[in-house]
Amino acid sequence: MIEPSPLPGDPTELHLRISYDDGLWDTPHADTLERWNVTVLHRRRTHGDGQDLVPSNGCVTTDCPACTVEDVAVGEMTFYRVHLDRGQNAYWAMEEESEELYETAQVLLDPETGFFTSEVGELLDYVGSALLVMDRVTLDPPWRGHGLAALLGIEAIHRLMPGCRAIACSPGITDLSSRRLTDRSEWDRVNAKIAQGWECIGFRLYRDNIYLVTPASQDLEEQRGVLRGRLAELGASWRTRSPDGLHRRDENHRAGREACS
Repeated sequence: MIEPSPLPGDPTELHLRISYDDGLWDTPHADTLERWNVTVLHRRRTHGDGQDLVPSNGCVTTDCPACTVEDVAVGEMTFYRVHLDRGQNAYWAMEEESEELYETAQVLLDPETGFFTSEVGELLDYVGSALLVMDRVTLDPPWRGHGLAALLGIEAIHRLMPGCRAIACSPGITDLSSRRLTDRSEWDRVNAKIAQGWECIGFRLYRDNIYLVTPASQDLEEQRGVLRGRLAELGASWRTRSPDGLHRRDENHRAGREACS
């Protein structure tokens, strides 16, 4: 088993930017499908003058006048809010949008009505009418292997799920650039690990690699708290192990002693 590499920065400085571009298109398709883009950003502080910037390990306070704050994109997510009760038949709207969405529609929706099949409907609580599809979640390679995808995903889901009756995903590898994944056993292991990550927050396999969870599930809220605790632990670990984190901690201790003297 390949051990994850050390995190490249303090994970508690990660945050999300969630956006929806409305083209103002007066079409049934646009009324049915909303594409939401989520950028994963890492807030980095650099200390220096002009272009000669170095890590802010010399900064004692967060308002250091020589410190520059920069948000750097380290990942992205794509979600679709599918409105089953307005616009175009949702089944065919998803078929038009992408092959991945069509595969989800084939498992969950009735092509005649565009609503959930009776079998799927029996599994879901009546907490809304829309379907939220987690289409894609990617992180830059240095940030992978620490469970951050599930942590960031559940935060995005929490913001986007109001009004939805179900949340669906189809776990699998989207980045095919890694040479080590040419081995079938390694491919299967990584895919299984990805699926386990989504299962840990409440997703359950329904059929044909389509996983479902209802917004009414207690697992979502409980696991959100668990993963936030995990994030705090990862941040503390990074600050302990990282030379930059150790230096900042030493500077903070020194500042504390000076304030008390």
